[in-house]
Amino acid sequence: MLDENILESQRQLLRSWRLRVQQIGRDVGPSGIQDEAIIALLHQLRRPTLFTRDLRFYDRRVIHAQYCLVVMDVGEYEAAIFTRHVLRHPSFNQEKKRMGTVVRISHAGIRLWRLHGSREEAVSWPSQPR
Repeated sequence: MLDENILESQRQLLRSWRLRVQQIGRDVGPSGIQDEAIIALLHQLRRPTLFTRDLRFYDRRVIHAQYCLVVMDVGEYEAAIFTRHVLRHPSFNQEKKRMGTVVRISHAGIRLWRLHGSREEAVSWPSQPR
């Protein structure tokens, strides 16, 4: 699932790669939904993974066992390629591996908090994203 801050061109690119995509404000939830309401929306859905460029979501206090938040600290025209890289990454390529995490991705690597984790973890990209 994409936050509404992801460009339409990036959504279309993901769809062209045959990835199933829903977007807040378009397919799920109202347009202009506030951050607190997004968290409430995630609780209503079945095990969603939300991709957003809103860095405020990288907060261990919003971790929940039934969803994953992926915060992308990348350019607005890089969202699709990084979304695909995350979904192919060995640490996140299955729903059960993603649930209960809040993840921050960037060109430099991946940082994450896990449910019941005591410290932030660092994960490398298998190969540098392009």
